[in-house]
Amino acid sequence: MQECRMDGKVKKQKKHQQKHSGPKAEKKKLKKPGGSVEDERKRNPKAFSVQSAVRMAKTFHRAQDIKTKKHHIPLVDRTPLDPPPVVIVVVGPPKVGKSTLIRCLIKNFTRQKLGDICGPVTIVSGKKRRLTFMECNNDINTMIDLAKVADLVLMLIDASFGFEMETFEFLNICQVHGFPRIMGVLTHLDSFKNNKSLRKTKKNLKHRFWTEVYQGAKLFYLSGMVYGEYQTQEVKNLGRFISVMKFRPLVWQTSHPYVLVDRMEDLTDPEKVRTDPKCDRTVSLYGYLRGAHLKNKGQVHVPGVGDFQVSDVNFLPDPCPLPDAQKKRALNEKERLLYAPMAGVGGVVYDKDAVYIDLPASHVNQLQEEVHPTTELVQSLIETHATLDTKMAASKVSLFSGSATLDPADISEQTRERERLEEECVWDPTTQRERRKVIFTEKEEEDDVSGESDSEEDDSEGSDQANDEDEPSQVEAGRKAKAAGGAPPEKKQKVEAEAGRTESSAEMPAFADSEDDLEMSEEEGDAGTPGDSGHSSEEEDDPTEYECGATEDLWKKHSERECEEEEEEQGSLRWKEGLQQKAAEAFLRQQEAAPNLRKLVYGSVVEVQEPEEEEEELGGLFRVSRPQKSKKVQANAPDCSHFKPDNHHNWDVEEMLDSIRDCFVTGKWEEGQDAATLLRQDEELYGDFEDLQTGEVHMSQTENAEDDDDEEEEIQVKMDDEEVQKNKRLEKKRRLKERFDADYDDDDATYFDDLKEEMQKQAELNRAAFQDMDDESRVQYEGFRPGMYIRVEICSLPCEFVKNFDPHYPIILGGLGSSEGNIGFLQMRLKKHRWYNRILKTKDPLIFSLGWRRFQTIPLYHIEDHNGRHRLLKYTPQHMHCGASIWGPITPQGSGFLAVQSVTGSKATFRIAATGVVLDLDKSVTIVKKLKLIGYPFKIFKNTCFVKGMFNTVLEVAKFEGASVQTVSGIRGQIKKALSSPTGAFRATFEDRLLMSDIVFLRSWYPVSVPQLYNPVTSLLLPAGQKDSWSGMRTLGQLKHDLGIRNQPKADSLYKPIVRAKRHFNPLHVPKELQKALPFKSKPKQQQPKGRTPRDLQRPSVIREPHERKVAALLHALSTVHNYTRKKAHTVQHAKHKEFLQQKEKDEEAKLKRQREAKKKLYRVMGQMDQKKQRSSLTGATKDD
Repeated sequence: MQECRMDGKVKKQKKHQQKHSGPKAEKKKLKKPGGSVEDERKRNPKAFSVQSAVRMAKTFHRAQDIKTKKHHIPLVDRTPLDPPPVVIVVVGPPKVGKSTLIRCLIKNFTRQKLGDICGPVTIVSGKKRRLTFMECNNDINTMIDLAKVADLVLMLIDASFGFEMETFEFLNICQVHGFPRIMGVLTHLDSFKNNKSLRKTKKNLKHRFWTEVYQGAKLFYLSGMVYGEYQTQEVKNLGRFISVMKFRPLVWQTSHPYVLVDRMEDLTDPEKVRTDPKCDRTVSLYGYLRGAHLKNKGQVHVPGVGDFQVSDVNFLPDPCPLPDAQKKRALNEKERLLYAPMAGVGGVVYDKDAVYIDLPASHVNQLQEEVHPTTELVQSLIETHATLDTKMAASKVSLFSGSATLDPADISEQTRERERLEEECVWDPTTQRERRKVIFTEKEEEDDVSGESDSEEDDSEGSDQANDEDEPSQVEAGRKAKAAGGAPPEKKQKVEAEAGRTESSAEMPAFADSEDDLEMSEEEGDAGTPGDSGHSSEEEDDPTEYECGATEDLWKKHSERECEEEEEEQGSLRWKEGLQQKAAEAFLRQQEAAPNLRKLVYGSVVEVQEPEEEEEELGGLFRVSRPQKSKKVQANAPDCSHFKPDNHHNWDVEEMLDSIRDCFVTGKWEEGQDAATLLRQDEELYGDFEDLQTGEVHMSQTENAEDDDDEEEEIQVKMDDEEVQKNKRLEKKRRLKERFDADYDDDDATYFDDLKEEMQKQAELNRAAFQDMDDESRVQYEGFRPGMYIRVEICSLPCEFVKNFDPHYPIILGGLGSSEGNIGFLQMRLKKHRWYNRILKTKDPLIFSLGWRRFQTIPLYHIEDHNGRHRLLKYTPQHMHCGASIWGPITPQGSGFLAVQSVTGSKATFRIAATGVVLDLDKSVTIVKKLKLIGYPFKIFKNTCFVKGMFNTVLEVAKFEGASVQTVSGIRGQIKKALSSPTGAFRATFEDRLLMSDIVFLRSWYPVSVPQLYNPVTSLLLPAGQKDSWSGMRTLGQLKHDLGIRNQPKADSLYKPIVRAKRHFNPLHVPKELQKALPFKSKPKQQQPKGRTPRDLQRPSVIREPHERKVAALLHALSTVHNYTRKKAHTVQHAKHKEFLQQKEKDEEAKLKRQREAKKKLYRVMGQMDQKKQRSSLTGATKDD
């Protein structure tokens, strides 16, 4: 086939590509004659024989290595039959194309376009798989939370820029919290103009990615964009990889239940919120349960909010169900479902007792033209152009014939005058419309119990009118929003709708006996145009709308009759005459107008007269309602959400149970009232009887006994024969199975295969345990299983969670174990991250991510010495692990954690400060720090010394008796006993005599307590736009920097020039007895004291004459000149000698050079002569020959 285009060129159609592999290709090969591999082996056996034994051995070894690498510890497969959607987290720095990729993948799977990506987006990707996409923004809190719940991570990398710090941070977070499957996606490849640089960049990024993840990790390339979207074929390939990918169960996820919330509803009473806007909220959270089974009334942790008790859990119909199990190759359009409530997408939203249907305006118009039977109820809800409140407001009632008609506007005006309300126009950014806020000038008066119902009715009427005035604008805004493709307007709170419905139904009575009559009157009275409903809720089959239409018609007829009677009677008190008779006649007329179904079916009506109760009457017509006396009225009151059950009967008491025991069939009855006795009497009395309608004859028990025995024997024989046949068939199957196993089973089954088989059997047992039970019963036994779509109701959530809710940040419900809700001491092994550029200081606050939680605490770092002592460290070691003790939530041993200094904003440096693992969960480890106590000697007696200044009391000295002490000079000693004075002084003995200048110190170890700080990171409670700016306790350095405090250095710590005073040692004193024993050589001769020189030996001083001084001066001058001349001559002579030596050296070099050249010439001549001799000898030899 060829196709002609507009430009005249002929475009060839794409040829069909035949399958070369896969099930279809295998079938075709088998159909062809001689196409199988076995036939080829038989036809040409040499081609399949072993060509090289070495190559075969290498191939075998390689295959075994690959097989062994794939081995892992088998785990029991706990995935349910209907698994929850796979959580795919799209991670990357800002402006790298995360939202675009999610939109393209959704369009690839569902053929639908999605605008803003808000919250989780769930789609059906295949017959057995659903996917939940979640975008991870550039907030480290979001990264940490999503890394804990992700099954697959799509890591987007801007190839034009390279790796950014966020990528490595997320990879390290994943390594700590259980490594999910990670696929890299390179974007912005169209910015490369040169193919060579593109290939080089791809290769570099791929190898760096493999280094961080694992060798051979999948990396996708998105080459460019077409009309703002990635290329269809590339997205399709990526979608295929996602669809067939297998996931290994992670330990933390499989042992804990968790829910990635895709919808949130505030159930708090609006009145409570109005009176106290900061009150705690009751919130219901919706999502698919993953991980383990969830029990009701358990504890959960919401990361970013805190720990909470679950008040109620229900499972709901799956909003995004898998297609039917019929065998087919692809999904049809109806099964390509998309569910994203936070993004304003999702056709039907199921609640506990309501269904919210989202139909756009175009769809409503289409439904108006052709109404199918399946959508009649929905259509009837959509086509109501006036609400119940509008109909109530339009109706007028006159209770008595002489009274004026009552209008709800009159009552509302009276209430407005009493309350004196003021109005203020406020722009609501959420609904994008101007709303009128009511301001109360005076405080509302509190009524007593009897008047509460009246005030509630008045308030409901006022609120209904306000809603009626707002509704047209709201509907119009909803139409505009839907036409623009945005999110639909917010639906009203379910609690408000239910409360309004019950109040309105309680206020107005209905005067019809059947719903058919009501529908007829509705059709006669209201034939209007259908309106637009953004969110219609199908909660119950509530006939209040139909009742209201019939009520209006009946009230109009009744008021016309009363007006005619009023014209005839002029007196103001004549309306009381014959009031009861008139009411009875009106009731009879109404009964005749409405068909009596009982009379039509059964032909007659039996009136049951009930005992009249004594009740108060007003005017002979109205009765006073006492809701306190009637349980039914109290339970169905308008505010039924606050119904408190009657607890007067305590059914735990045995006496109360005995009082009603005989009310049941199993109780003790009187002889004449016992059920078995009565049946026996009836059998004896009546015996046989014939059913006149069917003609069947029923025999008595005694006559049927013999026939029954015969039939039972025949049935027994048949059952025995069937049992024998069944056993024979089972035995035959068993023998065949054994023969098959013997022929085809491998005898060399390894331990690994046996272990896998055992795990498979265990998984099948787990599935079969509750397989036949319905969901309601299973939930009671095993809890809510993974894969269910559940609704979790949590009370006492902070109001900021609802006010500051942002769907771009994930909400995770993490289930906690039995002891994980407690807080205690944890021992950890910690290592500072090699990329973090600062060491960590003990007692500096640190933010930990441990389990589901993110919290701030104060760690103590320590290291274990060789003797088992845990010594406190001031800072973390540079390239090794150390111990850490914290006060935090109890988490199972072996759980990984990471620590960051701050979660505020994004910094240029790497943010993950440390990683590690939990070791122990108790306080058994005692951390000690070194303590040196210093003392000074004040009395010295040979080797004994009295020391003061080390202790303050005698009791302290007594504690340290026998302790080892040491001086700075290295003399060791021991504390002996305390002295009476001065206080704190003690006696100690040393190895040698001490000096008064010595300093004595005692080495001791002081226990350090772990600071008890646990400060959860509440980032989800911050306002929108500030959720990444949570700041907790600051470090000491940050405090000093913020407050401008500078450290005052210690005077002793400053570096000063060392000035040492010269020591004067005492002379050596050798005793005379020792001197006598010494040899003469060693006797201290030089050190003998010199006596005074005798006067006669002292030389007298010479005093020269003037002439002699002149002569001496002249001689001194002459000697000085002579010495200078001689020195100068010596210098000149030295210089000459130096020149002479240099010249001599040059001459020697020249001489050696000449000698070398002469030798060369000589050797050359000698060589030539030898050559001549050799040649002459050779020529002479030839001549002789």
